[in-house]
Amino acid sequence: MFKGGISNYNTALARALARRADTQVHIVSWIQQYPAIVPRDFVDRASRTGFLDGSPIPITYVTDYNRPGTWLQTARMIRDLKPDKVIFQWAIALQGLPMGWIARWLKRHTPIEVVFDVHVLVQKEASVTDRFFTRYGLGIADTYIVHAYKTADELRAVLPELSFEVTETGKRSTAARTVLKLYHPVYDLFQPDPHFDVAAAKAGMGLREHVFLFFGFIRKYKGLHHVIPAFKEVLATRQDVSLLIVGESFWQTLDPGKWSTRLKNALFGTLRSLLVRKGDDERDYNPLALIQTLGIEDYTHVVNTFVPNEAVHRYFQVSDATLTYYDTATPSGVESLAYNFSLPVLATRVGHFPETIQHGENGYLAEPQDIHSMAAQMLLFLEKPIPRENVARAAQHLSWDRYAAVVMGE
Repeated sequence: MFKGGISNYNTALARALARRADTQVHIVSWIQQYPAIVPRDFVDRASRTGFLDGSPIPITYVTDYNRPGTWLQTARMIRDLKPDKVIFQWAIALQGLPMGWIARWLKRHTPIEVVFDVHVLVQKEASVTDRFFTRYGLGIADTYIVHAYKTADELRAVLPELSFEVTETGKRSTAARTVLKLYHPVYDLFQPDPHFDVAAAKAGMGLREHVFLFFGFIRKYKGLHHVIPAFKEVLATRQDVSLLIVGESFWQTLDPGKWSTRLKNALFGTLRSLLVRKGDDERDYNPLALIQTLGIEDYTHVVNTFVPNEAVHRYFQVSDATLTYYDTATPSGVESLAYNFSLPVLATRVGHFPETIQHGENGYLAEPQDIHSMAAQMLLFLEKPIPRENVARAAQHLSWDRYAAVVMGE
């Protein structure tokens, strides 16, 4: 019921595991994922359909960050299911407290293999408590899944007292903690609509012939403040282009006029001022203002809201390439979404992108935090478009079924 890539990822993984004849899957999920003072609405209230509608996979919402009694309830529920494996999705250190507690209880009371699927280890917004929560949460696992070798290196740095064995197969080590080096599979949740009228949709949004897409939550590390000036540079050479920005501003989801929002902002702001470096606080981040500042309103179309599941396809189908000019990166759900629509990806040389994007084959790579380099790659794409079949071919080995087989030990 939650927004965003981790929810979609967990759903897609559950579906892939459930497709196996030898596997039963149960999702035990959150009621509340974060401390109650966090001023953001994390629930998907826009989608009319869910990706597990009609699925045999049962879901139980039980874990409340703010009620430690539900942590024990969660652990006992998992124990009573008698699974061979439990897979935790790890993306933020703050969740290490409840997840670490649940994992440690399971290790003490059951023979279940505890697996942590690690999406982000070094946090985008650093807190002085991150290292404690990360060590507490991840230190107990039997097996780790990472989607880039960089994450495996970070795991070694955070837990130097542990021995790790990294493998790209499903074989578990008997001498060290196993790290399964995998990938971010191509989403099968979102599919192109063969009956979608692309020309009419482009006309309705006022889009020109060539469309660059920025998709996903608007957060500072994703570099929209680089994308917009880079696009301005492109306009100095080409005027047959549009920039399509689709996504919700991460910290602007609650009604600012409500007393509860004001209270949360005050409490959360005080806590963050104590725990988070000043430069890492992105609550006032507003790169969309650059559009008017640079005078490029006629060449941009902005959908500044959370996109329901049913509408995602239209934005990828009207676009020619996706822009992921991130400052830092871990395997990206937006990148995987793009591949599902055979859409080339223009990215920065950070994180995992050099591992997944072959320059000139399935996308183009720009230098990080270099607006001129980003603009140059956009112009290069216009001059030398990436064939869609190249993207589809590069994505063939990123299947969920192969991913699920490795997770299961094959």
